[in-house]
Amino acid sequence: MSDKTPVDFWFDPLCPWAWMTSRWVLEVEKVRDIEVRWHVMSLAVLNEDKLDDLPAEYRDLLETKAWGPVRVVIAAQEEHGAEVLGDLYTALGTRIHNQGEGPGKEAVAAAVKEAGLPESLMDHWDGTPYEPQLRASHKEGIDKVGQEVGTPVIAVPGDDGEQIAFFGPVVTPAPKGEEAAKLWDGTLAVASVPGFYEIKRTRTKGPDFSNL
Repeated sequence: MSDKTPVDFWFDPLCPWAWMTSRWVLEVEKVRDIEVRWHVMSLAVLNEDKLDDLPAEYRDLLETKAWGPVRVVIAAQEEHGAEVLGDLYTALGTRIHNQGEGPGKEAVAAAVKEAGLPESLMDHWDGTPYEPQLRASHKEGIDKVGQEVGTPVIAVPGDDGEQIAFFGPVVTPAPKGEEAAKLWDGTLAVASVPGFYEIKRTRTKGPDFSNL
């Protein structure tokens, strides 16, 4: 077994914020003694009971583009093990976000192939018998932080053995090297304070959502 500190990371491949945070965590993995463990969560599941309250554009995104990718990801986990999720997420995020291909079926199929997984996973695009596992994985992550936030969710063991869990951090661009480590150390320091609730700052720039 690894003696590195496990860092559990819940993501939805649709979310550009989760994608940038995931690239930061991988940078942290290079300079801190941690090991990332990937888990799937779903913005479609998170918002399914409040679709009528969402802006029409976001509602359409969730209804038409959010389900297929997470169904494929949970099928990959259930049929090939959680250890395949890191490479699959990297392939998905690179195509969906970096290359601007969006979360369509063609882009996801190409990512599946790039990750060395069978194309039969695409059979789960329109429906999967693993939906209970998807919902359970989502619930495990979101229960740690509450329904008012989204993806990503990160959880790490605290000094007392209990997990410290938090949403985010939302960061763009993803810092590297010692800057990545500094943000990691600071995030853990803040999140580990009993009673800490939230910190925000003015956002001057954000990701381009147009490709979604």
